[in-house]
Amino acid sequence: MRQYLAGKIRNVAIAGHGSSGKTSLAEALLFKAGATDRLGKVSDGNTVCDFDPEEIKRKVSVSSAVAPFAWGSVKINLIDTPGLFDFAGGVYEGVRAAESVLICVSARSGVTVGAQKAYQLADKMKKSKLFFINKMDAENADFYKVLEELKSNFGPSICPIVVPVVENHKVQCYINLVDNKAYKYNDKGEPSEVAVPDTGHRLEGLIGAISEAIAETDEALFEKFFSGEKFTRDEIIKGIHVGVHTGTITPVLCGSAQTLEGIDMLLDSLVDHLPSAWEAGAETAVSQEGGPVEIPCTDEAPLAAYIFKTVADPFVGKLSYFKVVSGKLSADVSPVNSRTGEPERLGKLIYISGKKQEETAFISAGDIGAVTKLSSSITGDTLCDAKRVASFERMEFPAPSLSMAVKVKNKGDEGKVAQGMVRLMEEDPTIRFEQNNETHQQIISGLGEQHIDVIVSKLKSKFGVDIGLSKPRVAYRETIRKPVKVQGKHKKQSGGHGQYGDVWIEFSPYDGEELLFEENVFGGSVPRNFFPAVEKGLQESVKHGILAGYPMVGLKAVLVDGSYHPVDSSEMAFKTAASIAYKTAMPQASPALLEPIGNLKIYVPDSNTGDMISELNKRRGRVLGMNPTDDGLQMIEGEVPMSEMGDFSTVLRSTTQGRGNFTLKFERYELLPGQLESAVIEEAKKMMEEEN
Repeated sequence: MRQYLAGKIRNVAIAGHGSSGKTSLAEALLFKAGATDRLGKVSDGNTVCDFDPEEIKRKVSVSSAVAPFAWGSVKINLIDTPGLFDFAGGVYEGVRAAESVLICVSARSGVTVGAQKAYQLADKMKKSKLFFINKMDAENADFYKVLEELKSNFGPSICPIVVPVVENHKVQCYINLVDNKAYKYNDKGEPSEVAVPDTGHRLEGLIGAISEAIAETDEALFEKFFSGEKFTRDEIIKGIHVGVHTGTITPVLCGSAQTLEGIDMLLDSLVDHLPSAWEAGAETAVSQEGGPVEIPCTDEAPLAAYIFKTVADPFVGKLSYFKVVSGKLSADVSPVNSRTGEPERLGKLIYISGKKQEETAFISAGDIGAVTKLSSSITGDTLCDAKRVASFERMEFPAPSLSMAVKVKNKGDEGKVAQGMVRLMEEDPTIRFEQNNETHQQIISGLGEQHIDVIVSKLKSKFGVDIGLSKPRVAYRETIRKPVKVQGKHKKQSGGHGQYGDVWIEFSPYDGEELLFEENVFGGSVPRNFFPAVEKGLQESVKHGILAGYPMVGLKAVLVDGSYHPVDSSEMAFKTAASIAYKTAMPQASPALLEPIGNLKIYVPDSNTGDMISELNKRRGRVLGMNPTDDGLQMIEGEVPMSEMGDFSTVLRSTTQGRGNFTLKFERYELLPGQLESAVIEEAKKMMEEEN
């Protein structure tokens, strides 16, 4: 593949709602540009961007994919991102690496949550935006209805530049408002120019709106517009380009990825209207000293590149996708990883197109490529010249919201699960994995049911480990509610020296997590050298409560009296005596179960607040307050038992159509209602039986 300067590169992420046709649009662009010799279909599993076995099996994108192609003298690095919210990590990767986001909207479904989220993410990351209304060939397609939805959702920057002429619910031709020309497409998707139909005042209004938007981008153009002169084609293209770069114009085009209608005009727009890597690829990094440093997107500057995606393959090894912001990355350099401070030895440098790889000697500023076998670099790391070590801002990925416990099918596979999950977490930063020592479970966390289903499938196909899933156990605690004083006596005679330890201990509740041990012994009834043994016996005992075997908390123990034998007493005897005292006291001290309570923050549209408050009440939660957020959502804060939150992410997504999100953090332990104790105790007994 030939090399391009940053001014001739466009990095474009395709985003939008699931089933809006993003992967099909990527396929149409590649085919129309001559990068592929056939038009693949998602349903046939033969598209360039959906090449992963999981994607072919499910017929949806589960990760981002890079597919470069040339249109004229310009290289376009297309990054296809998933539409399902379960795989949102891929959207963040793609948008981070691009300067522009092409948001795909279905002409039938209109502006859905996925399109809104893509726009918000592009806005947050300060990327240029362009809309393509896809599926114009579908039944019930309505361009002008969708256009109105775009305007009402995203404001006055929305600017249509390709519009359809529709008769009897069928597109007759497309009018390019930049050229003021109309095009009809044959069954092969080839355009032919036709006379511009008479659309009355509608066309004049649209052209007037474009002219007004362009006038806002430049003083000279504003004066020309104000004096009533018409803009030239070059002025229109320049004005739109500037407006898109500054965010004052968001072009809207339309067509069909299936029939290739309008794809040629979309390709022209990607080149003409979107900013190049040279214009928009510069970034501000943080120097080693902690100050800001401007990194221009040019070959002449020292090297600075960041890794935006990692693929972990057990056979091929690690593949790191990166974007070069400045300088050139070549196989003969050893860039420094700014996070570790260590130089990295590079493997092969390659250009990626779906699953195809092509080796290259170097990758220049503004371009995207991949490198094999980096030893310590991970997604989000910066590779740079040793003379200018700086770090780019790391991506903030969505936090996982659904957790499941692992049940291995074959005994002894727990180690394989852990190793496989470490590799998958390198690949997908939205996955979490932990070995919970308290509940003795391995916990996998992801963004939703389908996300976790893919993790399970990958563990089997990539790492050969077969697992099932179950609801994670809740880490309860036990405590006491009243003070009690008991004796613990251990006396044993077995030839030679016997064993003798005798203690009186006062147990009482106190406000704290760890065991609080004190001694208040008079007259040497228990020698001081046995105090540590008594405490050790209690420390070991509180690991297992009396009701369900959960750790005992909030317990104060005061050694007040006892007796000893000058020959038979030992540390072991007093340790055992303390354990006996504990087991004797707990049933008398009004034991109770404590459940973990979490601080919950739910972010939902205003219209869903009532549903969510009702849902919180159903889960034994309590609302603490509500506040509006900067992005137009309402934040409901509350406290809720962690045991009630297992399926909350699924319910929230269903209720809000994916608009809502939440955070849940452990806050404290509270008494479990008495009517629920028996079920928890029964569950704990089953758990112990399974483990034994």
